[in-house]
Amino acid sequence: MRALIFKEVRGFLGSLIGLIVVAVFLLLTSLFLWVFPDNLLDLGYADPAPFFQIAPWVFLFLVPAVTMRSFSEERRTGTLELLLTKPLTELQVVLAKYAAAVVLVVAALAPTLFYIFSLGELAVPRGNLDMGGIIGSYLGLLLLGACFGAIGVFASSLTSSQVVAFLIAVFACFFLFMGFGLIASFDAFGALEGPIQAIGIQSHYLSISRGVVDLRDILYFLGVITIFLLLTRASVQSRKW
Repeated sequence: MRALIFKEVRGFLGSLIGLIVVAVFLLLTSLFLWVFPDNLLDLGYADPAPFFQIAPWVFLFLVPAVTMRSFSEERRTGTLELLLTKPLTELQVVLAKYAAAVVLVVAALAPTLFYIFSLGELAVPRGNLDMGGIIGSYLGLLLLGACFGAIGVFASSLTSSQVVAFLIAVFACFFLFMGFGLIASFDAFGALEGPIQAIGIQSHYLSISRGVVDLRDILYFLGVITIFLLLTRASVQSRKW
C-alpha cells in the first residue's frame, strides 16, 4: 500500500495538473490577499481572515481537479482491473489514492505559511497575530480539503470521464458546503434551521476557523470522509458484481 501511495503522490506532484493546481491556488489567494480591492494592505490591519474566506472557494474547484483522474483514468485505460489483482484490498487502493490527494492539499497549503509570516512582520507590534485563530483556521482548511478530496475520489470512481467526475465532485462539494445553509435560510423550516445547517460543512468549518476546536466538528469531518471513502470502496467493488 505504501508503494501505491508513493506512486500516486509522484503522479500528482510530477504531473502538469498537480503543479497547475498548486500554482493556481497560490496565485488566486495571493491576488485576493495583496492585489485585488479590499486587500490586506488596504484594510490597514494584519488579519489573515480574507485568506481563510477565499481558500474554501478555491478548494471547491481545485480539489476536484486533482481527484478527477484518481479512478476515472484507471477506468478509461482499463488498468483498474490490473490494479485490483495486486495483493491489495479495494479499501487499501481507495485509501492510497485518497492519501495522495490529501498530500497535494498539504503541499498547496504549506507555502501559504509565508502569508502568515509576512503579516506578522507587518503587524504593529511585530508578531501581533491571533495564533489560536490561525491554527484553528489551518486545521479547518486541512479538514475541508480532506473532505473535498474524499468526495472527489468517490466522484472519480463513478465514471471513466474525468470531466464528468470533475463536475460531479464540484456539485457535491458545493451542495455539502453551502447547500444545507441555503436550505436552512428558508423561513418554512423555522426551528429546524440550526439542525439543518449542522448537516452542512460550512457551519463546522466556520466554527473551527474561529479557533474553537470542538470535538464534534472534528468528528463531523472524519465522519463525512469515512462515509465517502466507504462509498468509493463500494463503487469499486461493484465492478465485480
